Amino acid sequence: MSTLALVLPGGVAQFAPILLIFAVFYFLMIAPNQKKQKKWAEMLGNIKSGDQVVTNGGIRGTIVSVKDEVIILRIAPDNIKLEFSKNAIASVTTADDVK
Repeated sequence: MSTLALVLPGGVAQFAPILLIFAVFYFLMIAPNQKKQKKWAEMLGNIKSGDQVVTNGGIRGTIVSVKDEVIILRIAPDNIKLEFSKNAIASVTTADDVK
């Protein structure tokens, strides 16, 4: 008999390895992803005009205006203005974040 079977009642001992696997998956995969998602949502909520950003497509630009779910980016060197969904922003690269 294993020591685990001595400590846990019969039915629970059969499910203990499965519960352990779910706990490991939660702490290694799910929890860090939720933390990353929360940080990204906070970043989107704090963007403002003048911030330099990178989109998911790799386009770098400066925010000209922010509306509810839409931002307008000015792309250098031709000062082209493009409209993007807020969800298309991958990161904010404003020099203030580097400090």
